[in-house]
Amino acid sequence: MKIKEILKNVKTISPDSTIKEAAVLMTRHNIGSLVALNDRKKVVGILTERDIIEKVNAKDRLSSRVRVEEIMTPKVITIDANSLLDDAVYLMIKHKIKKLPVTENEQLVGIVTSTDIMANSSDVGEYYLLG
Repeated sequence: MKIKEILKNVKTISPDSTIKEAAVLMTRHNIGSLVALNDRKKVVGILTERDIIEKVNAKDRLSSRVRVEEIMTPKVITIDANSLLDDAVYLMIKHKIKKLPVTENEQLVGIVTSTDIMANSSDVGEYYLLG
């Protein structure tokens, strides 16, 4: 199965946005991450709930004064929409990530999460499921 068959819509944010704006967007859409895009619509980072908890809330920082670019993960692992589901599993295990932005012709087209992978686990190779 190809990634493009299971990818979900992805919500994006500007790196200049505040964490408060990001949290409102994540809450409104009931999602756990946002992909940061620059003015040219290129992926420049990913922001997760965990980033907000560890880098803002736990440090008692004011979310309206912290910018996304200050706490996002800038080195984003992505996968091509035409890649196989096994390839996504490999990347997620190798890099210890749960969210994988999906690109096509270097443009962001969606996201795949570990939950999406589990929902389609009958199509994942035994090698990954058995360790």
